[in-house]
Amino acid sequence: MTDQNLSKGRILVVGLGPGPEKWLTPEASDALVIASDLIGYGPYVERAPHREGQLRHASDNRVEIDRARHALELAKAGRVVAVVSGGDPGVFAMAAALFEAVDHGDETDRAVRIEILPGVSAMQGAAARLGAPLGHDFCAISLSDNLKPWAVIERRLTAAAQGDFVIAFYNPASRARPDAIHTAFALLRSLKAGATPVALARAVGRPDERLIVTTLAEVDPSLCDMSTLVLIGSSETRFVERPDGLAPWIYTPRHYGAGR
Repeated sequence: MTDQNLSKGRILVVGLGPGPEKWLTPEASDALVIASDLIGYGPYVERAPHREGQLRHASDNRVEIDRARHALELAKAGRVVAVVSGGDPGVFAMAAALFEAVDHGDETDRAVRIEILPGVSAMQGAAARLGAPLGHDFCAISLSDNLKPWAVIERRLTAAAQGDFVIAFYNPASRARPDAIHTAFALLRSLKAGATPVALARAVGRPDERLIVTTLAEVDPSLCDMSTLVLIGSSETRFVERPDGLAPWIYTPRHYGAGR
C-alpha cells in the first residue's frame, strides 16, 4: 500500500432510504455511481442500482464489523467504497459500525477519508405515511438485545414512557426474538393509557407496504416483524378521523398540553 493509493481511496456510507428509489437522495445516487465497490447486507446491496464494472460484496446481517474492516482495507488500497444501509446509515446502521472499526483499528484506518451521506429513515418514512406523529418530542429504541442486555431496553422503555415521548421501535421482532415485542407492549400498557395511538408500519414505500393504525390496548404484537416500524404516541398524540372508511391520521401537536 502506498500513500498515493491511500489518498485516492475513500469510503462513502450511503443511506438507501426505506425502499423506493424516489426516496434515495441525489447525493446518495451519485455516490453509488462513482463507487468502485459496494459493501453491505445482501438485500441492501441488491437494492442498489447495478453499474457495469462495479464490484459487489454482500454479506450476512450480523457481520457489521467485518464489513467495516473490509471497507477500510479496500479504501486503503485506493478503492472508492460505498457502504450501503437501509434508511439512514447513522440510525442503527453501518456508520456506527464503521467508526467502531476505526476506533479499534490502527493509524492507517484513521487516515481513510470517510463521508456519511444521510438518507430517509424508516421512522421518517412511516411518519409521513401516517400524518405527523413526530410533531413533538420523540425517541427511537431498538428492541434487539443482540448488542445490549434486555434490562437496558426495559429501563429505556420505562424512561421514555414516563417522559411522555412518542416512541419508535426498530427491530421489534425476529424469528430469534419473537417475544420481545410482546414484553415491550406489556410494559408500556402498565405505564400508558390504553387509548394511546399506535401504528405498525411494515415495508413502508415498498409494494407490500402495510399500515395498521390502532391503540395500545388493541394492538396485536404478533403482526410485527423485522420489516415493521412501530410508533407509539405520547399522551398528546391524537387521531384525526377521515371519511369513507379511510384510516385516521395520527399527529402529535406542537404545543404540549394545548388540548387539555
